[in-house]
Amino acid sequence: MPPVALTMQNFLLKKIRSRQGGAWLLALTYIILGSVLRLGFLAVSATEVTWSWTTAVALLIGFIYDIAMAAFFAVPFAFISSFCKSERFRLFLIPLWCFGVFLFTFWKISEILFWEEFAVRFNFIAVDYLVYTSEVLKNIRESYNMPLIFAAVFSLAAGFYFLWRKCGYTKLWSEGVVEDSTPRWWTPLVLTLSVLIIPSYSYFVGEHDLKVTSTAHSSFGECVVAGLRHMGDIQPHFANSYETEIAKNGEYSFLAAFWANQLDWRRFYPSRENAPAALREILTSEGNESKKADITREIKASGSAQKYNVIQITMESYSAEFLSCYGIDPYASQKLTPNLDRISRESLWFRHCYAGGTRTVRGMEALTLSIPPIPGQSVLRRRGCENLTTLGSVLNHQGYDSAFIYGGDGFFDNMNYFFATNGYRVVDLPLQLAAGKKTTFENAWGACDEDALNWSLDEADKSFAAGKPFHHFIMTTSNHRPYTWPSGKIDPKLKNREGGVAYTDFAIGAFLKAAESKPWFKNTIFVIVADHCASVAGKQELEIRKYEIPLFIWAPGLIKPQVFEPMMSQIDTVPTLLGLMNISYTSRFVGADVMKPDYQPRAFISNYQKVAVLRPNGLLTVLKPVRQVKQYWADLGTGSLKVIEKDKMNSEATDEALRYYQGTDELFNHGGLLNPAH
Repeated sequence: MPPVALTMQNFLLKKIRSRQGGAWLLALTYIILGSVLRLGFLAVSATEVTWSWTTAVALLIGFIYDIAMAAFFAVPFAFISSFCKSERFRLFLIPLWCFGVFLFTFWKISEILFWEEFAVRFNFIAVDYLVYTSEVLKNIRESYNMPLIFAAVFSLAAGFYFLWRKCGYTKLWSEGVVEDSTPRWWTPLVLTLSVLIIPSYSYFVGEHDLKVTSTAHSSFGECVVAGLRHMGDIQPHFANSYETEIAKNGEYSFLAAFWANQLDWRRFYPSRENAPAALREILTSEGNESKKADITREIKASGSAQKYNVIQITMESYSAEFLSCYGIDPYASQKLTPNLDRISRESLWFRHCYAGGTRTVRGMEALTLSIPPIPGQSVLRRRGCENLTTLGSVLNHQGYDSAFIYGGDGFFDNMNYFFATNGYRVVDLPLQLAAGKKTTFENAWGACDEDALNWSLDEADKSFAAGKPFHHFIMTTSNHRPYTWPSGKIDPKLKNREGGVAYTDFAIGAFLKAAESKPWFKNTIFVIVADHCASVAGKQELEIRKYEIPLFIWAPGLIKPQVFEPMMSQIDTVPTLLGLMNISYTSRFVGADVMKPDYQPRAFISNYQKVAVLRPNGLLTVLKPVRQVKQYWADLGTGSLKVIEKDKMNSEATDEALRYYQGTDELFNHGGLLNPAH
């Protein structure tokens, strides 16, 4: 054995034969689990990673992260071990040790499941899902074989104990508990001082930040929390996003996301002065009248207002590639969407519409507020999300009855609160059940799409009977894991994602057919759009092709069928719809009416911390922490990106991106997006 390895082995054996031997074994177990998991992720990503020195660096960084987190998680056990005085430790410490290994193993298997769906380590999604344990646990139970998973976790945890026992390490630990002569107060003291390093460092970092962003005195706790938000700063970043994820530690990434899910723009992103005013210059140059210093504009229609009813069907995780009308294999040849394919020929079809983000709340944000996605949490989840300018508030000013209709529990992701405080009535599963309504089929996410769409029919009938125009924002759920739906609706051979796509298409077809028999149908516009794509993971910084979503405005006899070819953003849906209805209104929307002659095509896309503007010529400008700007030439057909060297970057495009994103961020944080009526 090489001298270095022999020295390390002797050192480890000495540490195991001590009162803290269990803590060392616990840390060693965690490091082994983390290393095996990292190599496994590298193996399944082999086609996306070109082996090079950066891959080796990613593995090394990941190993260092594992060592650091192993020490962090072993501290509580080491502290407790300091007070054990005899062989009786087995009655308490060994079960506690086994429980710790069980948790480690459970976390790592959870990461495997998370990677399977998102191809990343734990991030904002995992943090958000922790809040909504009921829905998530039901989804997991229905999606995976939980008894098998728990059996695997238990077997691995027990296997580690018996492995260390066979190696003689547990015996050494037992001997060390009795023979260790180190003063018992020494370990608690060292551990306490070590743990204090983290909040102390966080305090000074947070105090510095709060001096920049706040003139008020900040407490110790506020400074510590502000400092902890910098946990994400030191996570690794590589040109290949898969290498970036491989270099991370899942538990550290989770904690970093927990503390850093709201980002101060000027702290983390490149900035310019007077961004809201600069954004106003763009918006008023589009021919909108403005009498205020912010982005408030008076939108004047050219003709008389048409108070059409508006039913918007927002489809869960519905990528453009799923529809045969887009002609993208392997889905095009499967013909999963006959109803939507027919609708595409009968609608105003926006052929190149891009989703703003990667989660449902991001789609809701874009389709109600008409703003680009600002970094961190969605506006739906933030403080100050009430009384904003939304499509619902604008239509309500015109005498509409607006409703948010959701097949699940709208408590999830703060949806009910957001919609209820922004001009919408809420119609969700708990309210329907409380009113005595029954569902035909439910899964972890709530009622099936047919049920939710039928609720819309009922609500439309009520509004029509009351003589009021109506606007419905319907959110579907069935095209989501666990991918279950009522039997007898679609081809029984279809499973998982393909089945979810086909069933949502079936439900929409049945809904529109039923709507055609209603007296309000001839005066109704149907907006059919996705909230986001099914997946945007990939080896590039942003997989632009994966952000394309379907958008149809279907209204036989009201809207002429045609294909709109220019690029557009999901946030343009609201002003475009209001333009088609010739409605004059006071706007604080950032999106544009794409049907106007002076419309300048562009799209906004984001991935949590990265926000970008894409232009039709393929110029992609990305803003990201910490104060970075990157530009690429994108092939809009293949999605491939070619980096633009720093000295050749387009400064005007960078400034435009800052106007849109920083301007919107600052407007939201300072009340600039509030409903002017309030």
